[in-house]
Amino acid sequence: MILSGSEELKKKYLASLAKGDGMFSYCLSEPDAGSDAAGMKTKAVRDGDHYVLNGVKRWITNAGVSDYYTVMAVTDPTKRSKGISAFVVEKSDEGVSFGAPEKKLGIKGSPTREVYLDNVRVPADRMIGEEGTGFATAMRTLDHTRITIAAQALGVAQGALDYAKGYVRERKQFGKPVADFQGIQFMLADMAMKIEAARQLTYAAACKSERGDSDLTFQGAAAKCFASDVAMEVTTDAVQLLGGYGYTRDYPVERMMRDAKITQIYEGTNQVQRIVMARNLP
Repeated sequence: MILSGSEELKKKYLASLAKGDGMFSYCLSEPDAGSDAAGMKTKAVRDGDHYVLNGVKRWITNAGVSDYYTVMAVTDPTKRSKGISAFVVEKSDEGVSFGAPEKKLGIKGSPTREVYLDNVRVPADRMIGEEGTGFATAMRTLDHTRITIAAQALGVAQGALDYAKGYVRERKQFGKPVADFQGIQFMLADMAMKIEAARQLTYAAACKSERGDSDLTFQGAAAKCFASDVAMEVTTDAVQLLGGYGYTRDYPVERMMRDAKITQIYEGTNQVQRIVMARNLP
């Protein structure tokens, strides 16, 4: 919306968003279009001064809770990615419905559901940008939002380190705190070092996002990929440092490990991030 929406759309929806009266969800993925987002099948057919949308979107964060949805749909099936357009769909639009919440490994505080579009009539002026520019807008959006996933991963990793550090200083074995053993100290040092590297990469990418630097695509992918890999490694080590207690739900690190995993997957898997980086080497 911010990148490509008309001034009228921005006034109508972003004001509500800023006041906390509404929330947006991002509808790109589909059952058969994950990493290959350009292979989506949701269609938008022009009908007078409206478009009629039909299709299914999958893995949609906060679906059913959000009032508004940025939906990518095919307007010209002969042009693949250049035939995809973006629309604002409202939860109250006739024909919009939602699947059951997914039963997920982690981030259970945020619902993830399918969005069903059954002959949903959307006014033509709810198109974001020009027809056929939706996929480009989606990719530009990811350049910015991947940095938020890096930040999420960074926070989870830091929380896991903080908790594990406190635990090993209190837990005693062989007559002294576990933190006094060199093997444990080396684990903590590696965890802290990698978190700090992820933090600097994330902050640098965030600055580039604010400025709109030309190398943002590479830097955003790098920050997301590196920070999420660090988060998975650090949270797994945190579970190890707590021993058997780390494996129980009485302690928070097992949840952190489960929550960290999704950061390696959504906003583009880390395998896709490496493809993006390779194509955009500085």
